[in-house]
Amino acid sequence: MGGTFESLLMSTVSSGSSINGTLQGDQAAVLDSMTAIKDAINAVYLLFSAYLVFSMQLGFAMLCAGSVRAKNTMNIMLTNVIDAAIGGVFYYLFGFAFAFGTSSGFIGHSFFALTGVPNDTYDYSYYLYQWAFAIAVAGITSGSIAERTQFGAYLTYSCVLTGFVYPIASHWFWSSYGWASPDRNKGLLFGSGAIDFAGSGVVHVVGGVAGLWGALIEGPRVGRFDAFGKSVAMRGHNATLVVLGTFLLWFGWYGFNAGSFIQILTTSTSGLLEGNWSGVGRTAVTTTLAGSMAALTTLFGKRLLSGHWNALDVCNGLLGGFVAITSGCSVVDPWAAIVCGFVAAWVLIGFNALALRLKFDDPLEAAQLHGGCGVWGVIFTGLFAAENHMVEVYPPANGDTTRPFGLLMGGGWRLLGAQVVEVLAIVGWVTVTMGPLFYAMQRMDLLRIGREEETAGMDISSHGGFAYDHSLPDEGPSRRYIDYLQK
Repeated sequence: MGGTFESLLMSTVSSGSSINGTLQGDQAAVLDSMTAIKDAINAVYLLFSAYLVFSMQLGFAMLCAGSVRAKNTMNIMLTNVIDAAIGGVFYYLFGFAFAFGTSSGFIGHSFFALTGVPNDTYDYSYYLYQWAFAIAVAGITSGSIAERTQFGAYLTYSCVLTGFVYPIASHWFWSSYGWASPDRNKGLLFGSGAIDFAGSGVVHVVGGVAGLWGALIEGPRVGRFDAFGKSVAMRGHNATLVVLGTFLLWFGWYGFNAGSFIQILTTSTSGLLEGNWSGVGRTAVTTTLAGSMAALTTLFGKRLLSGHWNALDVCNGLLGGFVAITSGCSVVDPWAAIVCGFVAAWVLIGFNALALRLKFDDPLEAAQLHGGCGVWGVIFTGLFAAENHMVEVYPPANGDTTRPFGLLMGGGWRLLGAQVVEVLAIVGWVTVTMGPLFYAMQRMDLLRIGREEETAGMDISSHGGFAYDHSLPDEGPSRRYIDYLQK
């Protein structure tokens, strides 16, 4: 299609006709017009992708609301709203600069408060797209520590996570200055750089590991395990909201993965316009297949293990498949995506079983799902990335004709080595930043709410009343925590 568009414009020039009444056979002007059209199409594509990713915030809100008990619905909904607001301000002030500013490899130090944007590299639409990613990280973490965390502590860690911790991790692997980025001009890690196309590691492992430390330091919810250490089920109050949230996340994930191409029209070395149609379409297909296979595997796997066809487990399995494929969605074949989803389902089932054994309480299975499946996704890319897709998505530099690809595809160990380094770097970075933050807040009694408040529910103890009207027909709803205690 790109070639057809090019031919149309060039034939217009040769015939001496005008374009929009201004171009009279001027080839240079036509080329400028082509560039403007390309930039406009790419901006629309990126903004549409940003809107899709932002719609995932609604998916997170619905999923979280349905997965907690009714008495904590107002709290979890508010945290999802504030995620977007905090991220909007802090990613604007600091996060984008740390993530994509010029640097020597560790942290960016330009573009604070978008100073110098737009420029030849970044426009406002790019900031918006990256902001939508940043707020997803805080949403992941909030699920792990739901139903027992002080709202002030939530505000604190959300600011640090979206304004500092996540941006630096994304700088390492997504900025052309990052020390492990595949887009560096020279000095690629293992001659490859780590391939994390849409963020199995950068987004999901960061959020999952942060949630892991928060949940570990806080401890399980009151009543989650009995006096003998046996697990007590604390089911979410609304399966309908969970399923609704899952479908919204599925919809938004196409912007998350396919949108990460950033451009849908590019200029080839010969100066012709080319479309990323095949890559974008393949990415959407691999995303669909990985999630679908993970859902089916979870359906039958949990049936064998528990004897039930469990809709909520299937929803989490589906999301685990999406998390895992997010790293390699653009560089693997569709059949490999099916392998990715199958393994991701068992990774999630295994980590959930381990969490119960260790008495680890995560109401949304966020640490297991995003952390565990995210790690698998990064490693999966090092095993199954196809050579032809790698060359297409990450064109070799310095005159090379190829670049390292998946170990099981005959590409050797270099890409897998870079993927392992990414996992270790992210886990280490989040551990040394978020771990001490959660621990310090816990020591200062700023992290976890009191036992009485937790039993009553955070909606009435912290947010002025329940999300649902639980009052009897002859009485109005109590809007104060003190009224609840006096009953």
